[in-house]
Amino acid sequence: MEKWICKQCGYAHYGKEAPDICPQCGARKSRFYQEGRNGCGFGVVLLLMILLAIVVSIFMSCSSLTVDNSPVEDVDMNRFLGKWYEIARYDHKFERGMEECTATYTLQNDGKLVITNHGMKNGQWDTSVGKGKLTDEPGILRVSFWGPFYSDYRIMMLAYDYSYALIGGSTDSYLWILSRTPTLDDYTRDRILLEARRRGYDTDLLLWVSQQQNAALFTPE
Repeated sequence: MEKWICKQCGYAHYGKEAPDICPQCGARKSRFYQEGRNGCGFGVVLLLMILLAIVVSIFMSCSSLTVDNSPVEDVDMNRFLGKWYEIARYDHKFERGMEECTATYTLQNDGKLVITNHGMKNGQWDTSVGKGKLTDEPGILRVSFWGPFYSDYRIMMLAYDYSYALIGGSTDSYLWILSRTPTLDDYTRDRILLEARRRGYDTDLLLWVSQQQNAALFTPE
């Protein structure tokens, strides 16, 4: 008995010939191939598509970089761990509409990070948990909130006492100002903005995140 594979969804059919319609995705008979004779298999095609997307993404990231996103050279991760308050950020779809945002970093026994993001959207609290890993460069973490796909988390400015940080990504589309407290004094805020502008970031694009409830609940550790 022959095995027929749907190119569109990977459904496997056994018989002398392919079905007229794929029962799983509705693809026509012409979308089937006979395993071992035609095509390289849905899994291989999917893998090639993913690899192509990654290559294109890397190329686009490199070609569109217009800022200096070089990381700091020294980071004591044990001091970086813990809770950070999001003071400002560039707008992006993953946090759109979120206020009262915090990020908590926890180091596991296997050396990997757990990142817990917490914030309020439309009057309700929302939590997302990601994973991170260290790299050979202390100022660069690899962070993922979506399956196997990781992205750069670049620590570009870090206070000597780890009280605030300026964070960028692989491209100029991401920028965060983080603090150990829900608010920053004007002098510290201006210093961070000056550094961001020196690196080529447009600080007028920053969204300043409300931390009213967090400020009310905050107690110094």
